[in-house]
Amino acid sequence: MQYRFAGRMHCAPPSFLGKLFAVSTDPRIISFAGGLPSSAFIDVDGLADASRRVFEEEGREALQYATTDGYLPLREFISRRYRQRLGLDIPPGEIQVVNGSQQCLDLVAKIFLDRGDPVAMERPGYLGAIEAFSLYEPVFHDVAFEADGPDIDEFRRVVREFSPKFFYGIPNSQNPSGQTYSYEKRKAVAEVLEGSDTVFYEDDAFGELFFDGRPRKPVKALASDCCILSGSFSKVIAPGMRIGWICAPGEVLAQFNCAKQAADLHSNFLCQKVLSRYLGTHDLDAHVRRISAAYGQNCRLMCDLLDDLFPPGMSHTEPEGGMFLLATLPKGLDSMTVFEEGLKEGVAVLPGIPFYVSGGGKSTIRLNFSSMDGERIREGMDRLSRVVRTLL
Repeated sequence: MQYRFAGRMHCAPPSFLGKLFAVSTDPRIISFAGGLPSSAFIDVDGLADASRRVFEEEGREALQYATTDGYLPLREFISRRYRQRLGLDIPPGEIQVVNGSQQCLDLVAKIFLDRGDPVAMERPGYLGAIEAFSLYEPVFHDVAFEADGPDIDEFRRVVREFSPKFFYGIPNSQNPSGQTYSYEKRKAVAEVLEGSDTVFYEDDAFGELFFDGRPRKPVKALASDCCILSGSFSKVIAPGMRIGWICAPGEVLAQFNCAKQAADLHSNFLCQKVLSRYLGTHDLDAHVRRISAAYGQNCRLMCDLLDDLFPPGMSHTEPEGGMFLLATLPKGLDSMTVFEEGLKEGVAVLPGIPFYVSGGGKSTIRLNFSSMDGERIREGMDRLSRVVRTLL
């Protein structure tokens, strides 16, 4: 049998995601390569209790088909939280529940991109977005990511010369760098977009996880009509529930709803009800503070070990939140070699290469500090430092 796959499948870059999850499940390897939140903060008992109550009180309804836009009480919770945390007035009617914010990447690309259309994103940018967008065969235009956000001159030039359908960015604790847009960069991005036909796709998967507990104003607050904003419960409740959401103007959401209905009818309704019940009886703010404090401690430990154990020429970002940092290897070292030799020593890192749509990343590695405790971080960084020193 000769399978006649669509031509778009040849446009997809080689996927590192499957390899990452495989590495993460090998108990012999200390993995800094994946993007897993800490399992220690998944409230199994609380979610089990919420599940029991849903089954006891509304089980038949929870197990039936539902509407595409998502469970209204859950969307109302998201709307209230935007108002309370960020002063954003986003009504429930402009929020749609999705199967993790990763589904947003696919469906936004599906409704906006034809083959050959321009799309812009950060350099380096999130590899999951690169993989999702690539299937729709766009032309990528990347914009350098600086310590405080995108290079605004380069961003302005890309918008003016190529008029991308959308610009995808992660202002809070960017993946892979861990760095955060300054307020000045957020304002500048909004000003560049004003009067253009380019939409800003603002991925806020890590916005709850600032170590200082202080929320940052989203770009959507500065340029509402031209922004799509996505969020997720994966990083603060449980990734296995696959519940995220998208906020968008009504005209965009109508197209998005149509595409989602064709894709899966609706997101897991049982999990939506369980999550809504859980959020109604638990203090999410206190839960998020505990997670952020632990991640902040892990991040500081990893940064200190990078400074203390590694040879001169090794540098790294210093995140204010999130789950990742980006390290630059000493001159002459290749990130794929470090990855391959690291596996032999029982430590996994993610080479920077898949985060670049136009080449790059050979001298950088992404490190995850959220999924390990302090002891495992120390042991893993000791193994990694031996790999780096041996290769020099």
